[in-house]
Amino acid sequence: METSATNGVSSSKKHVLIIGAGVGGSCLAARLAARGHKVTVLEKHDQPGGRCSLLRTKDHRWDVGPSLYLMPELFEAFFKSVNRDINDYVQLDRCEPTYNVFFSPNEKGKPSDPPLQLSTSLPSLGAQLERYERPAGNPDPLGSFLGFIKESGDHYEASVKHVLLRDWNDLFTAITQWDVYPMLLRTQILRIWTTVWARSAHFFYSDQIRRAMSFSCMYMGMSPFDAPASYSLLSYAEYAKAVWYPKGGFQTVPAAYEKIAKEYGATFQYNTTVSKILAEEGGKTDSVQGVELKDGTKIYADVVVSNADLVWTYNHLLPPSNYAKYLQTKELTCSSISFYWGLSEEVKELGIHNIFLAEQYRESFDEIFKDGKVPSEPSFYINVPSRIDKTAAPNGGDTVVVLVPCGPIAGDKAPDGYKDKASFEKIKAHVRKQILETVQARTGRNLEPLIKEEFVKDPWDWREQFGLWNGSILGLSHSVSQVLWFRPGNEHAKYKNMFFVGASAMPGTGVPVVTAGSGIVADRVEAYLQGKRRRSNIVPLLVIAALFIAVFVAIFGLF
Repeated sequence: METSATNGVSSSKKHVLIIGAGVGGSCLAARLAARGHKVTVLEKHDQPGGRCSLLRTKDHRWDVGPSLYLMPELFEAFFKSVNRDINDYVQLDRCEPTYNVFFSPNEKGKPSDPPLQLSTSLPSLGAQLERYERPAGNPDPLGSFLGFIKESGDHYEASVKHVLLRDWNDLFTAITQWDVYPMLLRTQILRIWTTVWARSAHFFYSDQIRRAMSFSCMYMGMSPFDAPASYSLLSYAEYAKAVWYPKGGFQTVPAAYEKIAKEYGATFQYNTTVSKILAEEGGKTDSVQGVELKDGTKIYADVVVSNADLVWTYNHLLPPSNYAKYLQTKELTCSSISFYWGLSEEVKELGIHNIFLAEQYRESFDEIFKDGKVPSEPSFYINVPSRIDKTAAPNGGDTVVVLVPCGPIAGDKAPDGYKDKASFEKIKAHVRKQILETVQARTGRNLEPLIKEEFVKDPWDWREQFGLWNGSILGLSHSVSQVLWFRPGNEHAKYKNMFFVGASAMPGTGVPVVTAGSGIVADRVEAYLQGKRRRSNIVPLLVIAALFIAVFVAIFGLF
């Protein structure tokens, strides 16, 4: 069976086929449909969002993946670009306090101190910092925080302007945007030569506050001991821009993208699995013609964009290539064991966002990123959406999501207990027990008898259900060698009409980042359809790379 998927849209329009209705796919569909193109989105699940989907039962609603709405201006920019008012689609509530951070008791067997409450209110935050920083010898805890936020704010503003909103697919064009270089001088190359932990230790005296101001690297699937200091920008996002909650769950954001795309005429086909991308070689130009579905149906289009995991797309949907094999060797972000609990009672000791930090903090990250394991003593995150949105749970109950970072699937090289899903069950059961014991020790509440509904996702579930390579929940890592031009591009090098949008492609991972990145992809698709190639073939790429590295080293040498 063959189809062009016209669905009543004029056949004279250029047809763009998007694989996946995740954040990137849904957002891109809205952008391209708003520009007048015929857009078809194929999604294997029954709802938009991908990892940002919802899990529902009769009584409870859980966000499967992201739960922190950060960098609001990037979302607002998208809605403005498609002539829509964000307030007509998404209702946001501010999360205050931003986090409750739980540390282990000072002495075993004794109750923990009240949680550290991190807030956007400076008077409240100052009092909280005093608890730990003043005894550690810091003469001005709030002043230290303001210095830290000033630096992270420099990282944030420079990164948004010069990285997230710039098109790095064409290196020559990117490095000849001369306003980048004064920024690199001013920010000491965004301090990529040091780490988030090192900068936290530079400003703060106590181990507790150093940990509290560095754990947000977990949201990028990285260790604060490895993550470049530029990623302290997340702290600025949290405390200067605030953390928000979309009423109805985070899935309302990609659902809004879908709604706008449909308003402009885009079509979404759910429960539709793509088995391969149809590629043609040997003609005047190598190109893709469309896709073949699991049932054998072929859908043709002028452009194909994959919002499926990039590494998975290259290795399972596109024809075999050396580049596909090369991508398998790239550094990945972590995976997770995620527990979804429906509780019969409210646990008011927990706020909406709760962080439980390991005492052996560095060791816990090393076990994830160097050993590929679940930490012996994990740090973990608990989200309680019902604390701010009563529609997430029945009256008198709570909805809880527990995210425990762990190493991605390592295959034959994995340590014992990590080789397959069956052997991982014992580890998963042990982690569940650890979480319950830690929560009880630090809050005084035993959650075990309150759990009336439970779902669990592990690295194998992330791989099988969402096509995430080796179960890596945030895609390729954001190490220095995997960002900007060094990250997989938004265009296929061989097939001129094949594009990519999502976490592992430029500019990177995270819902606001992918939202912003979809604008770059939309411009590239538009340029292709209008016959305006955005690639530069004038200067050999090796020469360009050498120039970029030379400038980079020259600036670095100043510090």
